[in-house]
Amino acid sequence: MLGAWSVRPVLRARSAGMVTAELAVAIPAVVVVLAICLGGIALGIDQIRCVDAARLGARALARGDANPAVREVVTRAAPVAARISVNDGGSEARVTVTVHRSVLGLAHGFDVTATSVADREQDP
Repeated sequence: MLGAWSVRPVLRARSAGMVTAELAVAIPAVVVVLAICLGGIALGIDQIRCVDAARLGARALARGDANPAVREVVTRAAPVAARISVNDGGSEARVTVTVHRSVLGLAHGFDVTATSVADREQDP
């Protein structure tokens, strides 16, 4: 019986650092996963802003607003550094908004694009 009691303190001393080692590996992994999730959420927000900006621009263009006015409306609603394409030819008004974003500082990054098309309003 005395031999069993003498082994337990040795086992506790050996396993005392295992939790620290596991946390040392787990915490950076959790931080990386969190950063990727936040980057994905940021891309989703940029996508929504691009869709809204393209929709507003297409509506303004379909109403007959001037090209500079349409660009101003789209620029206010679009994410920062967005590229705006306005095509007012034919019976359709088409606005495309594109923004380039990188996640976690990756060099390649992603292009977030939204296009909206509206039929031109006819004069009564």
